[in-house]
Amino acid sequence: MSNDSLAPDRAAAIRESFAAQSLMTTFGAELAEIGAGRCVVTAPIVPGARQQQGYGHAGLTFALGDSAAGYAALGLMPAGSEVMTVEMKINLTAPAAGTRLIATGRVAKAGRRLTVVTAEVEAETEDGTRRTVALLQGTMIPVPASDTAG
Repeated sequence: MSNDSLAPDRAAAIRESFAAQSLMTTFGAELAEIGAGRCVVTAPIVPGARQQQGYGHAGLTFALGDSAAGYAALGLMPAGSEVMTVEMKINLTAPAAGTRLIATGRVAKAGRRLTVVTAEVEAETEDGTRRTVALLQGTMIPVPASDTAG
C-alpha cells in the first residue's frame, strides 16, 4: 500500500475510517493504495453484488468510486477531519464484467472548503485484463470526525 507523501498518522486515520465503513466490509472491499490526493479501492464482484444479467451492479460500482474519491480527498484535508460526499455523478461506460472492480480516486481541485474529485472504475477479468466501466465526478467536504456518526 502506497502512502505517497502522507504522514503515518494521516494514513492510519484513513485506514481506520475505511475499516469503519460497514458497506465496504459487506462488499469485501480493500484499500489497495492511499496517498495525498489519490486512493485505490478494490472489491470482488461477488454473487450478492451482481445485477440481473450477471454483471457487477452499478451500486457496487458507485460505492467503490465514491469511497476511492472520498479517501483521495481526505488525504489532503486537515488532520481531525472526516470526509462526506456533497454530490457525485456517475457515467457507466460498459458492463462491469469480470471478477473484481478497481476504483481509482483522484483530487481534481482542493479548495478551502470543497474538494472536486474524480474516480475511474475498472473491471478486471481473471486474466488481468482491465476495462473502464465507470467515470465519476463529485464534490467532497471535510467534517469534524465527531460529526460523522449519528
